[in-house]
Amino acid sequence: MGKGPGLYSDIGKKARDLLYKDYQADHKFTVTTYTSNGVAITSTGIKKGELLLADVSTELKNNNITTNVKVDTKSTLFATVTVDEPAPGLKTIFSFIVPDQRSGKVELQYQHEYAGISTSIGFNANPLVNFSGVVGNNCVSVGTDLSFDTASGNFTKLNAGLNFTHSDLIASLTLNDKGDTLNASYYHIVSPLTNTAVGAELTHSFSSNENTLTIGTQHALDPLTTVKARLNNYGRASGLIQHEWRPKSLFTISGDVDTRAIEKSAKVGLALALKP
Repeated sequence: MGKGPGLYSDIGKKARDLLYKDYQADHKFTVTTYTSNGVAITSTGIKKGELLLADVSTELKNNNITTNVKVDTKSTLFATVTVDEPAPGLKTIFSFIVPDQRSGKVELQYQHEYAGISTSIGFNANPLVNFSGVVGNNCVSVGTDLSFDTASGNFTKLNAGLNFTHSDLIASLTLNDKGDTLNASYYHIVSPLTNTAVGAELTHSFSSNENTLTIGTQHALDPLTTVKARLNNYGRASGLIQHEWRPKSLFTISGDVDTRAIEKSAKVGLALALKP
């Protein structure tokens, strides 16, 4: 993303990635290969306890058009066609799921120096309409995220957010769940040379009057190895180490434990991603 406020989904994204991305409680294996005509084929397997899930996806890029088709073990087909910049700053995304006849939708994304807009509508008689918009610049932005169900005539999503970005920190505030949940997050780059950063997220539920505080950090041991750790106010601690043993091929081992019941709650997850 270049200069500008980005899309609504970018609000708080840096903190979310620091605190939650790449943590894995299951065993995941991903292999990507490329055919002679440039089609990328990715096979993924995930072991969740005694359950084994798998899917195969193909991706073909032709000029500014990307087509992605994925089939999982339940014989469900997911298809997405992305047209990148048919006009400056515009992206068009068509998607559908087979056999779900109500799943088809079209999404338009537009990014400008002072605005970012994303809107989508379903291909059915009573579609779900989504709209999100952000105005501002690459320092301060404010936005909203709405979903309207034309079948019931009700808003299913009413969110609002504020984002502040400085040279080495990002602070975000969002109001979600139709005003019931307040989320504040903070991301700070301590050392760009070692990719060291700290982050925190505080979530308050007005209906239950409960607070959840999660703090985390990351640090690069060397250019190919990164460690991360996080802890919340309920005593849940997690950590991971990720090593890029060849370009785009990652090995990740992560652990999660309830510090109040260590002997019963410890979990270890493994993820291996192989790319040529």
